[in-house]
Amino acid sequence: MSEQSAVGEYRVLARKYRPQTFADMIGQEALVRTLTNAIQSGRIAHAFMLTGVRGVGKTTTARIVARALNCTGEDGTGGPTPMPCGKCDACVSIAADRHPDVMEMDAASRTGVDDIREIIDGVRYRPISARYKIYIIDEVHMLSKNAFNALLKTLEEPPEHTKFLFATTEIRKVPVTVLSRCQRFDLRRIEPIVLADYFTGVATKEGWTLDPEAADLIARAADGSARDGMSLLDQAISLSTGGTVTADQVRGMLGLADRLQIYDVFRSVMGGEIPTALDLLAGMHRAGADPTQVIQDLLEVCHAATRLKVAPAASEGLSGGERQLAEEFGKTLSIASLSRAWQMLLKGAEEVGRASNAQAALEMVLIRLGYVSDLPNPADLIRKITEGGGLSAAGVPAPAGPNGGGPRMVVHQGGGGMATARAIPQPQVMTERPDPQTFDDVVALFGSMREAQIRVDLVTNVRLVKFEPGRIEFETSDRASRDLAGRVSKCLTEWTGKRWIAIVSGSAGGATLREQDDADLADRRKRILAMALTQQILKDLGGNADEMRVAPHDIPAFDREVYVSVTDVGETDADLDYSVEIDAESDDFLDSTF
Repeated sequence: MSEQSAVGEYRVLARKYRPQTFADMIGQEALVRTLTNAIQSGRIAHAFMLTGVRGVGKTTTARIVARALNCTGEDGTGGPTPMPCGKCDACVSIAADRHPDVMEMDAASRTGVDDIREIIDGVRYRPISARYKIYIIDEVHMLSKNAFNALLKTLEEPPEHTKFLFATTEIRKVPVTVLSRCQRFDLRRIEPIVLADYFTGVATKEGWTLDPEAADLIARAADGSARDGMSLLDQAISLSTGGTVTADQVRGMLGLADRLQIYDVFRSVMGGEIPTALDLLAGMHRAGADPTQVIQDLLEVCHAATRLKVAPAASEGLSGGERQLAEEFGKTLSIASLSRAWQMLLKGAEEVGRASNAQAALEMVLIRLGYVSDLPNPADLIRKITEGGGLSAAGVPAPAGPNGGGPRMVVHQGGGGMATARAIPQPQVMTERPDPQTFDDVVALFGSMREAQIRVDLVTNVRLVKFEPGRIEFETSDRASRDLAGRVSKCLTEWTGKRWIAIVSGSAGGATLREQDDADLADRRKRILAMALTQQILKDLGGNADEMRVAPHDIPAFDREVYVSVTDVGETDADLDYSVEIDAESDDFLDSTF
């Protein structure tokens, strides 16, 4: 049913249906509109940088631009147009990749200076028959540093008859000196719904029927790439018989598990029915399901259920059956449970990816997740502690109020290695000059002004001897910057508008600010871990206190967050999250969140 050439050679769908005009392109409306307006108005840049993932149309766009700029119309009198005729000599020869004035070069195989010199030498000569001489350089980021440098001068001031069209999947590897000389266009990943409609239309043109679910599967597997999706569609058509491509055929081709079966696995695991989940997983494995794809599908199910729980209208990409099941999970599972499942599956995906036996690793992930589903919810623990007399009955002071107020400390339980969110100082907009009255004020000022190195020295390498507004004496360690005192004096004088003097004293100073924090932190850690609330939670969850982390010294006290991490919860390394707010001054209990 597929079209053959005159000599019987088959053309793959990705080549056969490659867009020939801007109107044929899908999913790149902003790019098409900009280039169309530029060509119509004559505001055509001398160099374009097209970037995006593979298969979204970078090289195709470059070829269309080459035809648009050189099209002469069917009567040979036309000028640059966003709608090339496709019939004039220029359009035909450029489409066939044989026009002498449109040169296409693959930078992945021609990376050196000598290759660029050919371009530099050729730029000086006017085009043979076209309106513009055009150089298309694909994967331009592969050029060597010397090759980029050799191109810079020509790229900055090219002859008016020359245009450069660059394409790259690695825009960060292109030197900024090159980017600054180009008009940049970022081609977006094409949305799955757009790809599914496009693939359905192509299949129809080829005389095949593509099931809607099959189209969705191919579109999701394409990951935003039209070319990848067309290759998959080509393969699916070759695999199928009877003029119809079904979802089961595509699923088998891709090695995917039944989508609804994935929901059954997720339901079983979250319900603590581990044997049922393992039986379902074994069946999927026998059917050819890839373990790495299975855990990615489980992540998608968890994400879909969470999205529908917090935003019921967010159902893009879900079939009717999938939406119903995801809504069911959203009703029966809490945000805390879904978040916990997401964290464990995300960590498990890394384990499955690097394990020598991916199927065994996947089974262990599901066992851990199913086991954790039976553990008590931290909210229930708090409720149990507070029943029959409130927090005071458990030896914990009553909350100071819904928002706490004043400084706070956060006790955080989670799996080992979990990233810790830190408060970050923001630059201050000075409506009036600062006037630091204490050494802590000075340190905070250097932090807010983003003088990071000086702030680090003041916190860790300075022992204060004497302080008064306008004068600081301190002892320094060997690790401190040699010109620290001069830099402190200069900055403070400039920022405050008053004279400040900082000197290195020969006298011994007190403890550094970091040492003071560490000592205070160790003391408070002991007190927090001794609280009845903390001890009860550790007991009920079977965990062990592991570590505590604190934000940098110059963060104001009310923004500091101290984390006590608890690991080995209930014979599993699962991640469970809860936090308790404690007043940093009095250690009074303020509030708890899950």
